[in-house]
Amino acid sequence: MTYCVGLLLNEGAVLLSDTRTNAGLDNISTYRKMFFFEDPGERVIVIMTAGSLSLTQTTLARLKEAVDDPESTEETSIMKAPTILQAAGIIGNMLATVRGEIEDKLTAMKQGATASLIVAGQRKGGAMRLFLIYPEGNFIQATEDTPFLQIGEHKYGKPILDRVVKPTTSLADAQKAVLLSMDSTLRSNLSVGMPLDLCILPRDTCQITGKRRIEAGDEAFRAMSEAWSRALRDGFAQIKL
Repeated sequence: MTYCVGLLLNEGAVLLSDTRTNAGLDNISTYRKMFFFEDPGERVIVIMTAGSLSLTQTTLARLKEAVDDPESTEETSIMKAPTILQAAGIIGNMLATVRGEIEDKLTAMKQGATASLIVAGQRKGGAMRLFLIYPEGNFIQATEDTPFLQIGEHKYGKPILDRVVKPTTSLADAQKAVLLSMDSTLRSNLSVGMPLDLCILPRDTCQITGKRRIEAGDEAFRAMSEAWSRALRDGFAQIKL
């Protein structure tokens, strides 16, 4: 399984993903789940993936192939689409197409495959957008009322986001929020694991200004986790019935 979370704020977007992939208790691997498409200053799109690797890897490979195709058009390349909304449509259609092809092959084996994506991006002169794309290819987007989206094992990390994340949250505080959200998930679900990938997209820059791989044993992450645990224990002790 996995956990990916994206925040859409007044200052920009913050994205975080784990890298653990499970195919049974004795087959645990590490795969990157955050992918970048960038023309600095003109357009940036970040995609995070959860679900079947066969689905997500094939979808990303075909999207990249379309971007690299010299004969690509606004209808086929996410880097040429007139808007990020239309780029999300291209991504959703590709996911649905790949899912249909793979499901046809798996049906005879009485198996299934599913995947979902988070897409964040902005083009020069356009609005920054954050979408959750479902396996069927349809999608929803983050709003002022719900400025974050999650895929994978989201339930453990959702409470802190519900309580602290608002559109006015700063990028610095947003990084802290997603990391603590991930920390809660890591503690409660073994199917989510290190290393982590963190990405910062300031609004209107149309480029990635912060990208970080957080490895197991990272001292800053460990200190933050321990400080959060102490704060929770202290807060719990102070509550009177």
